[in-house]
Amino acid sequence: MSVFTGWISGLAGWCKNRLRSSKVSSIRFIITWSFSVFIVLVLTIMAMLLHDKFSQAAERSAELTTRQIVDQVSYSLEDYVRSMSHLYRAIEEHMLRDGTWEGDQVDKQLDTLLSSREDIISITLLDAQGHLLKNRPSARLKPSAHVTQQGWFQSALRVPDHLSFSLPHIQNMYDGPYKWVVSMSKGITVRQDGQDRQVILLVDINFKQMDELSRRVSLGQRGYVYIIDESAGNIVYHPQQQLMYMGLKRENIEQALVATGSYEDESEGQKRLNTVKSVANIGWKIVGVAYLDEMLTTRQEVNGYLIRVLIVVLVLAIIVSLILSSSLTRPIRRMERKMKAVERGDFSVELPIEGPLEVERLSRRFNLMVNKIRALMSEIIHEQEQKRRYELEALQAQINPHFLYNTLNSVVRMVGMSRNEEVVTMITSLSRLFRISLSQGKTIITVREELEHAHHYLTIQQMRFKHKFRFNMEADEETLDCLTLKLVLQPLIENAIVHGIEYDMDEGQIEIRVYEEEANLVLRITDNGVGMTEEQVAGLLNGNAIIKSGAGSGVAVRNVHDRIQLYYGDAYGLEFVSELEEGTTVWIRIPVQYKRELREGEH
Repeated sequence: MSVFTGWISGLAGWCKNRLRSSKVSSIRFIITWSFSVFIVLVLTIMAMLLHDKFSQAAERSAELTTRQIVDQVSYSLEDYVRSMSHLYRAIEEHMLRDGTWEGDQVDKQLDTLLSSREDIISITLLDAQGHLLKNRPSARLKPSAHVTQQGWFQSALRVPDHLSFSLPHIQNMYDGPYKWVVSMSKGITVRQDGQDRQVILLVDINFKQMDELSRRVSLGQRGYVYIIDESAGNIVYHPQQQLMYMGLKRENIEQALVATGSYEDESEGQKRLNTVKSVANIGWKIVGVAYLDEMLTTRQEVNGYLIRVLIVVLVLAIIVSLILSSSLTRPIRRMERKMKAVERGDFSVELPIEGPLEVERLSRRFNLMVNKIRALMSEIIHEQEQKRRYELEALQAQINPHFLYNTLNSVVRMVGMSRNEEVVTMITSLSRLFRISLSQGKTIITVREELEHAHHYLTIQQMRFKHKFRFNMEADEETLDCLTLKLVLQPLIENAIVHGIEYDMDEGQIEIRVYEEEANLVLRITDNGVGMTEEQVAGLLNGNAIIKSGAGSGVAVRNVHDRIQLYYGDAYGLEFVSELEEGTTVWIRIPVQYKRELREGEH
């Protein structure tokens, strides 16, 4: 299986490469064949839908026709049964009038009935013990007939005064030819010699009338009608009765017994439509069988017609698509030449606005794109210059001569006061501060290093301001290995000390907290200094800082904000919340990034 899959993949790749290296991948070819395939696909779908709709309509029509034919057979059979009931009453009147069945007049009347009806085989009168009283035509009753054990005899005794129909059977009561008959029997009470007497009137009929009814039915060349008994599921009549009894033909009697209306089945690999109708007052069911392949022969004609239509439409589609593709090729080729010029770096090109409407729109978009590229290139050059300027300003801020002077001056005073331990601490912090600031020229460092840099800066400032403030730093463990821009905390801490805490009478408090929030790395600096107004907060980020509490203009804060947006985008940067006499909180938000992700991005 894997070998076959590999062979198919190789063949697909080879075909793809051949298409790319040949003219068949041109716009003209694609438009021509795409249009043609689309038309053929649409027509094929429509043809399938129409074919399916036609087939369903034909099947419904066949089902309706079969049902009507079966209903007609059912009505005809009911009329035949009613006529046989009237005949039975006529025989009963002629044979049993005045309680007697003897005499030439009765024989004459019965012979007249027999001669006028070819479907009547015999008329027999028996007593309750099965003894022959009278029969026409006259014949000897066979001793081996066992009349009292016959089903029709027992039905007549069990339900007297009710006309019963037996299942088809071979007449074996008399000597002579054996015929298939259906027996109609009825138990009758007659009064003879002043006493009631139970007699049984039996009339045997053949299948001639039923056969004529079924043969008049037209259900295709092979369709037919058969009759079954609802009570026992026996076949009453079938046009191929002998084949049924020999086991050479079979019908799905079980499904016909429980079915109402129409259903489909398969016999000998052929799909058939069966329609079932019950015959009133007899307990029979008529089943009409129609072969669907005979009723849906027009499918092949429709298929051939649809194929011819598809071929004609395909030829027309190819011709039309060739004309359309030719009208589009010329302006598109011109556009291709201009694009190649842009690819070579010539952004001064411009397409003429002409050709089809879509080509004109593409030309306008192309010209707008080229102009936008030129503008973006100028903007990128400007941003790079700004970025280098900010980095230079950040580097200058790292080695602030004023800060270095004040720190060293504090060291000298502490040496004069013999505060050696504090001198060691301050110089150590200062050296580590500059080591992290330089960071071998790196712009991106870890949060751990940034916090260490801020810690040394705060230590130096705390000693310079004679412990005027306290500070606290917390960071979630998983954030320590995250990456951040270098020197984003120091300018904000310096702003908090110089403009917030230095001129406050109470002891200052600076808290630094680092955590992750919704895929962002957040560095929060909080102080309890004098705070700022809303105008002052807005001025910090738009470059118009209005700070009157001390030296500095807040440019370093705007520097941090711009550097973050230059590196990470406009969605990141600084956010201030401040209230006078309460303090200030600033959030630094940047995307979460680890060393491993940085290395993968570099590759």
